[in-house]
Amino acid sequence: MDSNTAFLYALVAGILPALLWLWFWLKEDNLHPEPRLLILLSFLGGMLSVALVLPLQKWTLNLLDGSTLSYVTELKYTIWAGIEEIIKFAVVYVIALRSRFLDEPVDAMIYLITAALGFAAMENTFFILKPLEAGNMIQAFISGNLRFMGATLLHVVASATIGFAISLTFYKPRWLKSLNLFFGVILATALHTAFNLFIIESSGIDTFKVFASVWVSVIFLMLFFEKARAIDAPVPKVA
Repeated sequence: MDSNTAFLYALVAGILPALLWLWFWLKEDNLHPEPRLLILLSFLGGMLSVALVLPLQKWTLNLLDGSTLSYVTELKYTIWAGIEEIIKFAVVYVIALRSRFLDEPVDAMIYLITAALGFAAMENTFFILKPLEAGNMIQAFISGNLRFMGATLLHVVASATIGFAISLTFYKPRWLKSLNLFFGVILATALHTAFNLFIIESSGIDTFKVFASVWVSVIFLMLFFEKARAIDAPVPKVA
């Protein structure tokens, strides 16, 4: 299979599952849907943010290459996860979080989930592309399915964690919003790092246990999503 054809197939295989998950989450917000243009821009922004993340991760790898620190692997994956979460948030902040359409607490979760799915779509494309170029269709199929069940949802959970942190302080003072956002990024990075490290160190049935933990996290995410939707604006005090 030539490179152009392989890339086209990989791109389709990477994007379609992400769009399926996006449809699911947008359906959850069908009472007050976000502008389709901002959703599209957030998804595309998530895809393009991979181009920002990869050079930074490569720079980190070069920086840590040859290090004798006993925890260099943990440090590397923590930094990589932090880079991804910060870049995804930054892209959404520029595209949507400053707009007038951010008018209710749950909106932040929607936009960040959308960008996360865009990021996962492009990342999955690269993971599927390599075996396709080698003519290994079975490996490409397995890689696509494993990422659909695991890594894609991890990106959703991690980014939604930041979105939920924003939602909780939507009507609060700016300093509290900033503090909550900081802890949201830290927690998202920790979740992302833990998943990556567990996948590296696990094999066989342990891998499926890690994936099961991600699905459990999705269940909690759905509960947090409903919590964010239920946050009401404070009632003005009557003088």
